[in-house]
Amino acid sequence: MLIRHASVADAVALAALAERTFRETFAADNTTADMDAYAAISYSVEHQARELADPDIMTLVAEDETHTLIAYAHLRAGAAPPCVTGPSPVEVWRFYIDRPYHGRGLAQALMAAAVEQARARGAATLWLGVWERNTRAQAFYRRVGFADVGEQVFMLGSDRQTDRVMARPVDTIATTLDRRSLGDSGQSRR
Repeated sequence: MLIRHASVADAVALAALAERTFRETFAADNTTADMDAYAAISYSVEHQARELADPDIMTLVAEDETHTLIAYAHLRAGAAPPCVTGPSPVEVWRFYIDRPYHGRGLAQALMAAAVEQARARGAATLWLGVWERNTRAQAFYRRVGFADVGEQVFMLGSDRQTDRVMARPVDTIATTLDRRSLGDSGQSRR
């Protein structure tokens, strides 16, 4: 397994992985119309290429021995919601592991790489939004040092949903990840 920075050349493969993992994670609990509307906006090849070219978005991808993308994390600079009170925040905007790779330690390795990238960009706080009904992801994020600090609205198509906002200091996350061996993978959304 290799974790690396994504480039615009990864847009096609990333768009396919991103849409597939999003649908696998959330389709059973949402309408097809809302899923389709969100995916059309967020996971087109063109949209992924724009995000990969955006200097405020940093994307890490994990690939297997055949160079197939199997996981990704988007970090995004910008304003955090008021409930995130830590200094210099950066958002873990998307964090997905392909289902066949759940439980293999990939989520921890990807999160550790994301923490290092956030630190390199001067972040002191990481935060994310995770659907209030996605208890598996919330449990993973708690195990790697995130704490629930509030909530925010997430629009999935026409459905107004609630995300739990979780945050953690960057340095504490690295310490937590270095000391633990975790088996579950997290799925954020966006």
